[in-house]
Amino acid sequence: MFLFLLIAMVVVVAAVTLAVVGGGDRAVLPEASPERLVDPLPPHRPVGRADVEAVRLPVGMRGYRMADVDDVLSRLGAELAERDARIAELEAALAGVQATAVSSVDLFKKPGEETGL
Repeated sequence: MFLFLLIAMVVVVAAVTLAVVGGGDRAVLPEASPERLVDPLPPHRPVGRADVEAVRLPVGMRGYRMADVDDVLSRLGAELAERDARIAELEAALAGVQATAVSSVDLFKKPGEETGL
């Protein structure tokens, strides 16, 4: 009885394997086309928070598709570098304006008092 159950189990496993893999000229499981990044980041304007939240990376055989992830990360890196440069530029301009404003006002002079150097 044990031998019969063992043979039956081997036959069932072999039949299921052949059905899934496709044991002939026809393929039971057709080749699926790879997923692509459906809604990439907008190229014509700066990336916003909503754009980043809307990005859905396609899944490949062993995780996310590396090319799509690299594209998104390089775009986000470029956007962040551009914003950091702009922030540094504005901070430098603000520091210059503040330094000019402070140097032009004599903080130790009383109102109505003339400088007599």
